[in-house]
Amino acid sequence: MNAFFEATPWGLLQDLLNVGNDRFDRVWKNLECRAAGRFPPVNAFTDDDAAVVEVLLPGKSGKDVELTIENDTVTVADNPATPEGEGAKKPEPAWKRAIQLPFRIDEAKTSAEFRDGILRIRLPRKVEVATHRIQIA
Repeated sequence: MNAFFEATPWGLLQDLLNVGNDRFDRVWKNLECRAAGRFPPVNAFTDDDAAVVEVLLPGKSGKDVELTIENDTVTVADNPATPEGEGAKKPEPAWKRAIQLPFRIDEAKTSAEFRDGILRIRLPRKVEVATHRIQIA
């Protein structure tokens, strides 16, 4: 019998899972976290001036979370403790959420506060410089 016809959807999925692709491994880890309920719930909304992202993290503190901003994306991740010892590498975060906003973020005006298990991040819009025409004499 032809090997193509012996393939099953589950066998194909297993082949995909066995791939050593680092990017795929991260995606799979995030899917596992989501399925196990380890992803923190996130609320995000925008107004005319800024976006506000709220991440529910009961029992955590600001030291337990890593927050990065790049252009129009805010990333919130678990901040695992660095193991002690010479040559020890910081482990990958247990979870990571990247939220892309419909505008560029003004990093200098961004603020974050952690209160009552809720991380609240205010992300103001970056004011774009308008193009000016100059009259040539």
